[in-house]
Amino acid sequence: MKTLKLLVIALAILATNNLAAQTPTDAILMGPKEICMAFTYQYGSWDQYWEGTRLRKNENVATLNQQMGAFIAAIGVHKKVNLLVGVPYVKTHSSEPNGGKMAGAKGFQDISFNVKAQVYERTFEKGALTVLANAGYSTPSTNYLSDYRPYSIGFGASEFNLRLIGQYKWNSGLFMRAATAHLWRGQTEAERDYYYANGSYYTALMDVPNAWEFNLVAGKWFLDNKLKVEASYVGIKSVSGDDIRIYNAGQPTNKVQFDQIGMNTQFFLPPIPWMSVLAFFSHNVNGRNAGKFTRFGIGTTIQFGF
Repeated sequence: MKTLKLLVIALAILATNNLAAQTPTDAILMGPKEICMAFTYQYGSWDQYWEGTRLRKNENVATLNQQMGAFIAAIGVHKKVNLLVGVPYVKTHSSEPNGGKMAGAKGFQDISFNVKAQVYERTFEKGALTVLANAGYSTPSTNYLSDYRPYSIGFGASEFNLRLIGQYKWNSGLFMRAATAHLWRGQTEAERDYYYANGSYYTALMDVPNAWEFNLVAGKWFLDNKLKVEASYVGIKSVSGDDIRIYNAGQPTNKVQFDQIGMNTQFFLPPIPWMSVLAFFSHNVNGRNAGKFTRFGIGTTIQFGF
């Protein structure tokens, strides 16, 4: 164990100066033979949800609490191509005493694989424009129950997505980024052989609606590129599906939509330049068949060469 720790430290010391966290929606790429690993913890809750477009409470649920721990690794396979792999662990439960009568759920959710590539770059006098494309695939990593809303930890269906990302960064450190993606989703299997979704279905298989995802970010680097601050917007718009019926639980066939605003910060520790700490916040301001979530999170990243 001591030898392993020394090896990790030695590899980390070899890290380059191009340090940053990376996700499928940003404009960051690791260099060849570089790895960035991120570990995050997130807590979220809601005591209201949108039943269709109607915002309401549910005393059987009371306040829904969700905890998520996630790991993601970004690997530089080429100077313009990265591979990203990630998996989250999710736990849900209700507050006492009302919703506490209902059991929550927990387990590893969906493992995801993404390939992100830079397809265009142009430098101007006052900044630079970067365009990237991302292709991703995710599938459930465990046999969790998807038809147990709102406690289910995921949709329970495989997903393929294509994403286009554009970012303009000024020499001052200010940047703006936009991304859009289409999400193709498959089927999930419920533990019942009949359900209603704008019609009767005598099967356990449920179609999870495809969706569009939109991301907008405005941010700036401070303190000689040691501190990054971002304001963000995320929108999810399902292209089909049904609404939650009055006094019924949701199900994977629902037409889920929400508008989310957030703040993200990242700070690179001066004594340890290959490590950073993260803090983030988000809030759903509008939705359809979705919880009015407020989330807080923290995390850390490390980067090293191999």
